[in-house]
Amino acid sequence: FADGVVQRPEMKDYSETKVALSAAATVTCDLSTGNVFTLTPDQNTEFAFTNPSPTGKSCAFTLIWTQDGSDRTITWPTSVDWPGGAEPTVTSGSGKIDVYTFFTLDAGTIWYGFQAGADMLTPS
Repeated sequence: FADGVVQRPEMKDYSETKVALSAAATVTCDLSTGNVFTLTPDQNTEFAFTNPSPTGKSCAFTLIWTQDGSDRTITWPTSVDWPGGAEPTVTSGSGKIDVYTFFTLDAGTIWYGFQAGADMLTPS
């Protein structure tokens, strides 16, 4: 569709591209590669978000964080606005899963961030 407008579509069996991120001190969620990101860190991690939709368009993604054998911390971009102004607590414990969602309306100047799930069960 190359940024074309599709009006009134009916979608069935919809999916989004999942990207497995590589653990590093700084990890980038590049929205040109997908809309669902997974990471099992091996160190404390600082995130960066790149390539959102332009101003006036909504852009959203999901991040699934799975703790490794040590309790890792997250440093979020300063552009993230959390409910009540407070970052959520990362769940501690090996294999613990937290799910975060983000969206922007202004090309990433402000990202609205939410912890959609904390201490989620590992899928079987």
